[in-house]
Amino acid sequence: MTDGAAVAGPDGRLRCPWALSTEDYVAYHDEEWGRPVHGDDALYERLSLEAFQSGLSWITILRRRPGFRAAFAGFRIEKVATFTDEDRERLLADPGIIRNRLKIDATMANAQVLAEWEPGELDELIWSFAPGPGTYPAPKTIADVAAVTPESTALSRALKKRGLRFIGPTTAYALMQACGLVNDHLETCVARKTP
Repeated sequence: MTDGAAVAGPDGRLRCPWALSTEDYVAYHDEEWGRPVHGDDALYERLSLEAFQSGLSWITILRRRPGFRAAFAGFRIEKVATFTDEDRERLLADPGIIRNRLKIDATMANAQVLAEWEPGELDELIWSFAPGPGTYPAPKTIADVAAVTPESTALSRALKKRGLRFIGPTTAYALMQACGLVNDHLETCVARKTP
């Protein structure tokens, strides 16, 4: 077993150890995780999926992502903001997603809040909490990767103050990691230097 350091995959390249547990994770790790994400709808999707992940493993969400995208109209804020009680019932019966009423309600309510924002406002707000380059050293092992940071706590607070739900500091940090606000690929990971 690993000591939390980067591990060689089948192709011999070093990766974060979590990335090698399934083929789905290898692709997600190499092609998506930690890459900069911009755009209100794209960030709303990530924010929503991170909220659905709370208490579950990310692989559960990743494998259901196509179902989530179909159920939530591609996470287009303007569309989800018009969802009705009938849509809520449809979502609660949809086996392609996680059928958690609180998370579904939060996703719908968040879209209604965000639909009132100016275009680009969510993107600008989230990215304003990205720590400056060199703020944190590259993690050498998984043990060096934080679960919460002062920036994620501040981001969570700012989003809640603006009316968004289901976004605590840990969820906010997972969002920051996934969307490239921070680079938590291990120091020797092949994806560390990929922009």
